[in-house]
Amino acid sequence: ITMTSTHWLMAWAGLELNTLSIIPIITKHHYPRSTEATTKYFLTQAAASAMLLFASTTNAWYTGTWDISQLTNQPSCVMFTMAISMKLGLAPLHFWLPEVLQGTSLSTALIITTWQKLAPMALMFLTHHSLNPAILLALGLTSALVGGWGGLNQTQ
Repeated sequence: ITMTSTHWLMAWAGLELNTLSIIPIITKHHYPRSTEATTKYFLTQAAASAMLLFASTTNAWYTGTWDISQLTNQPSCVMFTMAISMKLGLAPLHFWLPEVLQGTSLSTALIITTWQKLAPMALMFLTHHSLNPAILLALGLTSALVGGWGGLNQTQ
């Protein structure tokens, strides 16, 4: 739904379906750690979705259209970038990802780190002409550095 959408609300609904579809898979094992991982995943994704919905509403208020290709309002672009960064687990907003992955099985972690990232990446691709390339580059470099250092310093 998200990948083919041209309307903000349909893209948001697709992201929500993406989020809600993984929750039963995370809670498959009834351990306290998986319950904690599910709660952290849901709350973080819900906060990012609320920010994305607010960004799209603000943009629609300024532009008068709900079309994804019309992301022209600067505050909306910043909020959108933050929301997508949180959904993707990019470095400054990655606080939830290691803890969620630690509370899941290896196959579930693989799904979270690959399949669950396709819809937000598609939405970022649909709006790439409106986003600041310097900020995206900084987010990518920071994520690579923090991920590399985090992997080297991992003790568990």
